[in-house]
Amino acid sequence: MTATINLPRDAGRSGLSAPAAGNRLLASLPESDLKHLAALFDTVTVDVGDVLYEPGQPIGHIYFPGDCLISLLAVAEGRMTLEVGSVGREGVLGASVALGHELAQVRAVVQRSGSASRISRADFCAEFAQLDSLQRLLYRYTDTLLAQAIQIAVCSRFHVLEARLARSLLITRDRLQSEKFHLTHEFLAHTLGVRRVGVTKAASALQQQKLITYSRGNIEILDSAGLEAVSCRCYELVKDTGTAGMANVFV
Repeated sequence: MTATINLPRDAGRSGLSAPAAGNRLLASLPESDLKHLAALFDTVTVDVGDVLYEPGQPIGHIYFPGDCLISLLAVAEGRMTLEVGSVGREGVLGASVALGHELAQVRAVVQRSGSASRISRADFCAEFAQLDSLQRLLYRYTDTLLAQAIQIAVCSRFHVLEARLARSLLITRDRLQSEKFHLTHEFLAHTLGVRRVGVTKAASALQQQKLITYSRGNIEILDSAGLEAVSCRCYELVKDTGTAGMANVFV
């Protein structure tokens, strides 16, 4: 996976009217605070495979996804990876800069193309220090993201690959709100921390059970209940943690 970034920017500083409607964190801010922040945002388009952050590199911008989905990968020895979370319209990428972390801790890779609202690190930190509403939202969201990362890490250590793949596909379905999506064997291998041949065998097993169809990266979940039965309990734990956590975020 190459660390390339391709972010064509919409012409001018058009604000964030469209992405704000899609990003739940931004939409949850008081209207006056949102209008104040709008002038500081750019709208960017991200493509599948774009790498927004690399571990150890400075964080230049903070992203609030609209209709895109971003995978968070822990990296070991520069080449081995494992997905520890994902960020969609419910969240934000890079908020740790407000806690003093100037360098990225994970590799952030676009899993689904789309748009996002982007703000510079300097502007974000300045506004975070001033806006109580932004502080409350991001503290709650960060806590929820950490809880999910811990559960996924436990799952990756103790559960078989077929169950882990089922868990990953179900979480992706929930985040995209669609039974159909595109994930290549290579991308799944990176997220699950295994070789491609392992993904091929696990996906074939799920397909033979008529739980999914899988062809050239195009996945369709045919039997959600059956896939949940094959998945380890971590799917329910991650889902419940996320649901409960997000309910606390958006209050």
